[in-house]
Amino acid sequence: MSPELSIDALLTTTRTVRKRLDFERLVERAVLEECLEIALQAPNGSNHQQWRWVVIDDRERIENAAEIYRSAMDQYVEDIAAGREQYLRGGSRSEQIGESVEYLKLNMHRVPVLLVPVQEDRFDVHRKGAAGTYHQASQWGSILPAVWNFMLALRSRGLGSAWTTIHLLREREMAELLGIPYERHVQAGLFPIAYTMGSEFRRAARRPVDEVISYNQW
Repeated sequence: MSPELSIDALLTTTRTVRKRLDFERLVERAVLEECLEIALQAPNGSNHQQWRWVVIDDRERIENAAEIYRSAMDQYVEDIAAGREQYLRGGSRSEQIGESVEYLKLNMHRVPVLLVPVQEDRFDVHRKGAAGTYHQASQWGSILPAVWNFMLALRSRGLGSAWTTIHLLREREMAELLGIPYERHVQAGLFPIAYTMGSEFRRAARRPVDEVISYNQW
């Protein structure tokens, strides 16, 4: 970690990066492996480590994965237009997010590396009640800390990423492209990875703590 980036700065300025990804600079496998070593130190359920990390740095496969991402995004937009999905409405903040997402959609095929974290033991999405909540919380709780570790490690080395999930509307297609056993393994997202153009990132606008915290009861 660069000496000027404190732990608190790292934790509060690791942002979703889309428009500031450097598509021209090579990302070395050695750097990715360093970041993944840090990811693997994250807590996970019973230390089962039921994860795999599919790194895509072959240009043809990146382009194919980007096409799946774009197709899923187009499907989502169609669902919004048809009233099947809710979306952020009104205000410059919504427009800013939309523009950034559109930029990534149009340029996903240009990124140097894509990453798909995979968790073993596909959820039974039809499981109801407490059992279903417990199972899904346990599974996500075993992969999300590791992915966040990975994103922090990227930031500390001058790289950035964006946690995208829209391709999961076409998850089986991605599984077929990458040879992931779909019936048994679930994908946690699709991460474009690149060095960032500039390293200065600011804290984001968030609600004050006193609006979201309570003690001992709701």
